[in-house]
Amino acid sequence: MKFTETPIVGAWLIDIDPMVDERGFFARSLCADTLAAHGLEGRMVQQSISFNPQRGTLRGMHFQTAPHEEIKLVRVTQGEIYDVVLDLRPDSPSYLRWFAVTLSAANHRTLYLPKGVAHGFQTLVDNSEVFYQMASAYVPGYASGVRWNDPAFSIDWPLPAAPILSPRDAGYPDFAA
Repeated sequence: MKFTETPIVGAWLIDIDPMVDERGFFARSLCADTLAAHGLEGRMVQQSISFNPQRGTLRGMHFQTAPHEEIKLVRVTQGEIYDVVLDLRPDSPSYLRWFAVTLSAANHRTLYLPKGVAHGFQTLVDNSEVFYQMASAYVPGYASGVRWNDPAFSIDWPLPAAPILSPRDAGYPDFAA
């Protein structure tokens, strides 16, 4: 596994290190010991899937509030997404900054998200499936979010015209620091 720091403190891109032969390849996509060697949590207790049939679907920007903040691993098992992490930790050097990367079934990349950041994505192709692994269980009463197009963040989405949104994601109020 290859680790690349992102501009968001504590968020990492993880690429596989495939062993290739005439059959294809084999690679580890998760190793708790390797994550721990990089100072990252590797114990994942919950997994979820988000299937999105239409290109332009936007989900986010979501997070869980204290004391139930989540550490997440995000990977695409089908299709392609533009994945965004937004730092909402007031004490972080990257506070209110965002970072985006394309995750796809073809590139096999994983994004590691630390506690205290918001996460969202926009599908770039039809029939995209996102696979999440979390280090703590989802607690509905602590689910929160910020609006995908809030001017406080100026996230540059690749398909900005009329994304497919849930009422909840469209209705978050303006961010107040």
